[in-house]
Amino acid sequence: MKIRNFVLGALGLAAAAAAVTLVPMQHATAQGGNSDPAQTWDAFGGNQQAQKYSTATQITPDNVKGLKMAWEFHTGDVSSGAHSTTWGATPLFANNTVYTGTPKYNIFAVEPDTGKMKWKYSANGNNGDENQGLKNRGVAYWAAANPTAGACQKMVYIGTMTGELHGVDADSGKPCAGFGKNGVVDVNAWATKNSKWKIGLIQPPAVYKDTLILGWAGNDWVYKTENPGTVYGIDARTGALKWTFNIIPDDMMDQTGTANVWAGISVDPETGLAFLPTSSPSPNYYGGDRLKEMPYATATVAVNAETGEVKWARQLVHHDIWDVDINSAPTLVDIKKDGQVIPALIQANKMGLMVVLNRNTGEPVWPIVERAYPASDIAGEVASKTQPFVPYPEPLVAEHMPPVSKLADILSFGECSRWKARIRDEGRYTPPSVRGSISWPATLGGVEWGGGALDPTTNTYVVNSNLVPQIYTLVPRADADKKYGNALRARDGYAAQQGSAYGFKLENFLNMWGMPCWAPPYGIMSSYDMNSGKLLWRKPVGQVQKWGFYMPESWGSITIGAPAITKSGLVFIGASMDSRVRAIDVKTGNILWKHIVDAPAVAQPAVYTYKGKQYVAFAAGGNGILTPRLSDQLVAFALPN
Repeated sequence: MKIRNFVLGALGLAAAAAAVTLVPMQHATAQGGNSDPAQTWDAFGGNQQAQKYSTATQITPDNVKGLKMAWEFHTGDVSSGAHSTTWGATPLFANNTVYTGTPKYNIFAVEPDTGKMKWKYSANGNNGDENQGLKNRGVAYWAAANPTAGACQKMVYIGTMTGELHGVDADSGKPCAGFGKNGVVDVNAWATKNSKWKIGLIQPPAVYKDTLILGWAGNDWVYKTENPGTVYGIDARTGALKWTFNIIPDDMMDQTGTANVWAGISVDPETGLAFLPTSSPSPNYYGGDRLKEMPYATATVAVNAETGEVKWARQLVHHDIWDVDINSAPTLVDIKKDGQVIPALIQANKMGLMVVLNRNTGEPVWPIVERAYPASDIAGEVASKTQPFVPYPEPLVAEHMPPVSKLADILSFGECSRWKARIRDEGRYTPPSVRGSISWPATLGGVEWGGGALDPTTNTYVVNSNLVPQIYTLVPRADADKKYGNALRARDGYAAQQGSAYGFKLENFLNMWGMPCWAPPYGIMSSYDMNSGKLLWRKPVGQVQKWGFYMPESWGSITIGAPAITKSGLVFIGASMDSRVRAIDVKTGNILWKHIVDAPAVAQPAVYTYKGKQYVAFAAGGNGILTPRLSDQLVAFALPN
């Protein structure tokens, strides 16, 4: 996971101025008052296929305006300052319970209809200062297909920033003694190669039968050679290591690092393939020491979920020097095209491209072409001459950044236009440079780590994306050492890339008043018909709030977090800077309902039905990248009785 608090903390100030149904994988356990067990929400992506889809129809476009808060629960796990919390958890609904994990590594189990706590488990994780601090994206749930007598036939898992994976009984919250050592697996103990930090288990594992598939996050940007991005297959019952998959070739491990899987992982329950979105190698912005091809880096890789054996790989960025990780679990879809049903996946990425692949073979459903892009002007660097480009479905991000904002330029006496004139700006894949280069889209996306949502009955796919340029500058080592000494990071956006020929500095493209130097919108939502690939609609999403004022809706907002979609034709999303959650008409993109919560809800919501009533639950915890506003609020909405 790439650390971007500097990236958008300033941007918060800136804005001031089916025909075939893919059936969700189900567990053997009964789901109580549910008439339809598919209305559970038992994985980070809603189901293991990352569809974020609910068959619930009680809340509709006609009645959603009557949605009210049903309950709220405060975890107590929130802090700001040096140890601020980042809470991007998707609540899970399984086993007649809502489960959530927190940035202080606690699991809470609450009643689905009242929000009252059933139990709490504390993993006692420390701050993880050497890595990424207090950060969590929730928990994973597993249930035995054939339960036997004894405890822990249903388990909930949470990871810590120090590489521990905890497994607890889903009914009682007590540690499962048979999982690892007294309920704890020390995953970090397996990460011994070039270990610069303890690996962070931010993202909950994917689940396939009795196997957990687990990636990790790290303290990127600071070293040339870092922890290599190993993925682990773990026995869900015992915590025993079943397999490892190394993304970096053995003969490159002493020259680079990371290229890890820090985002979600999706699984096809029919074929047993797990789909891994991999990240960029280190050092992230200078590749002169890692010119050898690494085909599994910045790629989508399909592996056997029970063995780790590679089935296929599709690299989506060659020789990544922009930190444009493949950063979300691909969404699985069965596409009806040319009279055939194609088992496919959708990998919308940071570069704003809609990559659609046959999930069994890795072959493109719509053509991927190799397009020429600019060369690097850095000694020792060799940017790839071409990059994969997908002209259709229509990209989420244009080839070049928007024009300079006239308002921001006038109010800064031409600062924006003068700055843009003196740096490299050749559109998508402009290489980092010593004089500074516009990165468009930047490490922030395009699409962020939530990905999109799919209605598998209509194959309508909805995804939110960001439109943000940033400035990448390489700092020659002698200059970096003179200015920053041995510092690995600095407040002005500097990261050392220690051991390489260049440090790196990231700047937001803002004028002296903190206004964006580019024209809005800053964030959009798009809807596609995946049977045809046609773009159905595209509209700004969210609003920027500053000093008590909301910026125009036409400007949109940077978003972190993903949508969820329902069979009744609604899209639910938080994600935006204004701390609102919204319901959107899937047919038109029109906003039908919105509600203020305590902080931005920076993960997808959970949609579930319990005792005949439909709920939509959000973890409204915030993220310092968007705004300083943080919270510990778990909140659910429903129609009045």
